[in-house]
Amino acid sequence: MFCRALLGMLWAAGFALAEVNPFVCKGFTITQEVEYSTTPDTLFDLMTGEISPWWDHHFSDRPVRFFIEPRPGGGFYEDFDDSGNGVKHATVISAERGKLLRMEGPLGLSGKAVVCVWTWEYEPTPQGTKLKFTGNLTGQIEENFEQIIAQVWHHFLVEQLQPYIVGGTWRKK
Repeated sequence: MFCRALLGMLWAAGFALAEVNPFVCKGFTITQEVEYSTTPDTLFDLMTGEISPWWDHHFSDRPVRFFIEPRPGGGFYEDFDDSGNGVKHATVISAERGKLLRMEGPLGLSGKAVVCVWTWEYEPTPQGTKLKFTGNLTGQIEENFEQIIAQVWHHFLVEQLQPYIVGGTWRKK
C-alpha cells in the first residue's frame, strides 16, 4: 500500500516512471586449443604484462597500451592516454605463472548485462605449449553471439598471438 501511495505522489509531482524493457538471459561456453612453440612460462609472460603488440581490439581510437597484471586482484587495462583515462576490461581472479590465468569481466562487452569468465590453461608439450582457452558467458546475449565470440578469440590466439610468437619480435625487447 505504501509503494502505491509513493508512486502516486511521485506521479502527481511530475516524475515520470522508468521505461522497462525485459531481455532474455542466455549463456554459453566456448573452448579453443592452440599450440605454441614456446614454454608455458614464456607464453604466460607474453600473454600478460604489456600485450599491446598482439592485442588489437580497443575502446579508444589510439590507446597508449594494454596491460594485464598477472596476480589475483590485478586488472586487464586499456590506457587511453598518459593522464590516467582508460578502462578496466577484466579483473584477474586466479593466476599461476605457466599454468593458469583466469579473469572475470566483460572485455569488449562493457555496458551489457553479462558475466564473463575467461580462462587460459597452459600445458607443456614436446613442441612447446598447448593453450586451452575457455570462455563462460551468461546474461544479455544476442542471437548467434557464440560464433562472434569464438571468431574474436580465434583472431587473438591464432591470427595475432601466434605470428607475434613465431616472428620473435618479443625477444628483441
